[in-house]
Amino acid sequence: MAALWDGFNTRECEAELSHLQSGRRVLSFEAVAARALASAGSIVPAMLPGGKRIGGEWVSRNPTRADLHAGSFSVNLQSGKWSDFATGDSGGDLIALAAYLDGCTQWESCQRLGAALGI
Repeated sequence: MAALWDGFNTRECEAELSHLQSGRRVLSFEAVAARALASAGSIVPAMLPGGKRIGGEWVSRNPTRADLHAGSFSVNLQSGKWSDFATGDSGGDLIALAAYLDGCTQWESCQRLGAALGI
């Protein structure tokens, strides 16, 4: 399931719009980020299985490295901001998180996440 959640930084792509091949709809990074954040309570655990909710954050191991213990990698479920405090990797939204986890571009992540959310 990880490939579904390619991440990216929406600030870098704030004004970027693209036509999707099916139906030539316009997809907005902001719309996808907002819809993902509204569903963070279910999306983030799917992205990072094996973690746990602690207050308003999801804490888990970082699946992109040999992280043996949960604690240094967390996602704020209200803001979507995330960070790996052990490496300094971080992002501002769930699109960025998905891109980070899957190693793809933020635009690819936005398209995949948008499709998964029915946008």
